[in-house]
Amino acid sequence: MNKACPVVVRNREDQFEVLVFRHPIAGIQLVKGTVEPGESSRSASERELEEEAGIKLKAEHLLLEWQRNPEEPTWAIWLMEPGDHLPDCWDHYCEDDGGRLFHYFWHPLSLSTDSE
Repeated sequence: MNKACPVVVRNREDQFEVLVFRHPIAGIQLVKGTVEPGESSRSASERELEEEAGIKLKAEHLLLEWQRNPEEPTWAIWLMEPGDHLPDCWDHYCEDDGGRLFHYFWHPLSLSTDSE
């Protein structure tokens, strides 16, 4: 089954941030999930974001389709509409895998190439 990954970014005080969540067992992650039969990767990205984060945003740009080898799924990475209006953090109960509480927050995207 192919996979979809919606990426949400925002700009706060000239600092770009990406939306991530803390999984209670598996650590910090991006939202991701399976593309259902007959569903587009765009629609899957929008659905997964709503199911896993409780937010509705449109998928705006396909950033990447990637497959490591023919036996593995193809990953579609979608840039969603900006999340500038979203809160700094929130918790969302996701019913996948028997139900888990995910803590959402913004992680800075450093564009610095400083090498010391």
